[in-house]
Amino acid sequence: MIRFSSVTLLRGSKILLQNADVTLNPGDRVGLVGPNGSGKSSIFSLLLGEIQVDQGDLTLPGGWRKSHVAQETPALARSAVEYVIDGDTGLRKLQAELTEAETQGDGERIGHLHSALADADAYTARARAEQLLMGLGFKADALNNPVASFSGGWRMRLNLAQALMAPADLMLLDEPTNHLDLDAILWLEQWLKAFRGTLIVISHDRDFLDGVINVTVHIDDTRLKRYQGNYSAFERQRAAALALAANLYEKQARQRAHLRSFVDRFRAKATKARQAQSRLKMLSRMEELAPIHAAAQFAFEFREPLAVPNPLLTLRKVDAGYQCAGSEPVKVLGGIEFTLQAGMRIGLLGVNGAGKSTFIRTVTGDLPALAGEITVGKGLVVGYFAQHQVDTLHADDTPLMHMRRLAPDAREQELRNFLGQFNFDGDMVTASLGRFSGGEKSRLALAAIVWQRPNLLLLDEPTNHLDLETREALTLALAQFEGTLVLVSHDRHLLRATTDQFMIVANGALVPFDGDLDDYRQWLLGSQRKNVPAPEPVVAADTKAAPPTTSREDPRERRARDARQRQALAQIRQPFQRRIERVEKRMAELTGKSDAIKTRLGDTAVYEPANKDELKQLLVDQAYVERELAEQETQWLQLNEDMELAISAAGGEIQPS
Repeated sequence: MIRFSSVTLLRGSKILLQNADVTLNPGDRVGLVGPNGSGKSSIFSLLLGEIQVDQGDLTLPGGWRKSHVAQETPALARSAVEYVIDGDTGLRKLQAELTEAETQGDGERIGHLHSALADADAYTARARAEQLLMGLGFKADALNNPVASFSGGWRMRLNLAQALMAPADLMLLDEPTNHLDLDAILWLEQWLKAFRGTLIVISHDRDFLDGVINVTVHIDDTRLKRYQGNYSAFERQRAAALALAANLYEKQARQRAHLRSFVDRFRAKATKARQAQSRLKMLSRMEELAPIHAAAQFAFEFREPLAVPNPLLTLRKVDAGYQCAGSEPVKVLGGIEFTLQAGMRIGLLGVNGAGKSTFIRTVTGDLPALAGEITVGKGLVVGYFAQHQVDTLHADDTPLMHMRRLAPDAREQELRNFLGQFNFDGDMVTASLGRFSGGEKSRLALAAIVWQRPNLLLLDEPTNHLDLETREALTLALAQFEGTLVLVSHDRHLLRATTDQFMIVANGALVPFDGDLDDYRQWLLGSQRKNVPAPEPVVAADTKAAPPTTSREDPRERRARDARQRQALAQIRQPFQRRIERVEKRMAELTGKSDAIKTRLGDTAVYEPANKDELKQLLVDQAYVERELAEQETQWLQLNEDMELAISAAGGEIQPS
């Protein structure tokens, strides 16, 4: 097992760990979580023996084989598949020894080495390496390409495949999903579930963590705390512990205030002097519980769009692809018939290279359509986040310069205040972007989009470089966004929380996907991978997307039918929504009253004997407000459930009359 015993770890003058204790058992699949800069990568360096503890002891089983992902990939002429096989260093050593024995003509040694190679599965190594590469998204015709021919993101996939190839008792994976798309993440998740050794993974993808780990280790205030279960279980357990600690702190604060009040009032009175001294001793002995200083949660919201055209845009018989100078155009998607209605929230699915980014760039005008017509609604304002957005920012720019370029007429203080909402405070506003992390650059890109007040968001992998806290802030902001959304993401939590229908890019076409992410997982991992829906021109509907049909319905008739469906749905929803809005208004009023009562109860003066009547009334009011708030919440849930049942009773997809 792995045991941290009173470990202290320093990086310069910063204390990362202090008297930290945790035990990990063989076979544990561990998620290592904590704020950025808390020491997660340094713990990996400890486990790999690259650095040593400053105090305490770290023990690992002797002879354990370790595997981790290299951060650099040399520009080698070696083929991709051979580079992956290099990850099994024991196998490569045996092969080198066999070559030496054959050169020396040592028959006995050759026989022993062939036996050892068989035990090391040498004769299936190439097939296993190819399987790893294919699972991580490499095409069959690229497996023998030289490592130097791949871009940076694909080289990181090569390093990941090399780490998975290595026989390991302990595997350390630091952000393994960073350069993967959804199909590769799903494959990796399945592979890791079958891994028999001890796994420790750092990741900002909560769905990936939930699918892979069974233990969570949290770095909290320089300590390590083990939680049994996946990431969601950890969040529930930690939230309960924080709530309990906060209640204990508030209770102790009231007790201390009461004791202090008694001492102050009666210390000078002879008849009460002994009791006052007793209270003083009680105060000195009372353990001071640490208040809950939760880190300020990052949060932002999209401003309400100034206009909402409908439809926002229409694509008619559009071919999307690339036009290179002096060569024939390369068509990626063809015959796209697509109307984007106001309020739609679409998640774009598809395997790597299918054309999701090509479609997004064609819609934005970044790539001109090769054929067909794109009609844009009057007043359309697009907020576009490109997959490699952070790479386009100028290293010499500052956040303030970046925003000034976007809003030249805005006052500097207004821009500074706005940037402050995205945690760009003080000197950060005038610091060069070249010093910023990928996450900080992504926050700046999001800030620029929010400033524009878009009515259409086109987001292509917006969570790259974002930590869990910022991802959650983005999820909440998108869930409350009042405009239209088209999202490409490998983050399943983000897709589930912010979109209500899916479309799939496959076989050179854009088609509706009739199912959820679990269905898509089966489509990717099961036998249906080969049975991609046939390309059919589609017009997206405001209701759940239906499977493609073989009929060639007139687009005008389809649009009219879709409009009738939306109208019928609105007629069903409207009476429920009015009642829901009234309940929400009452819930907001009650929440305000509850907060005011809690604020007053936090004032030590209310516990003075002279205020006992007020205290009694406050406690009665608190009980009443909390009870009514619970009743209103129950009513809110029931109304939403009744609305869903009414829609379902009408057939889910409302049939036009």
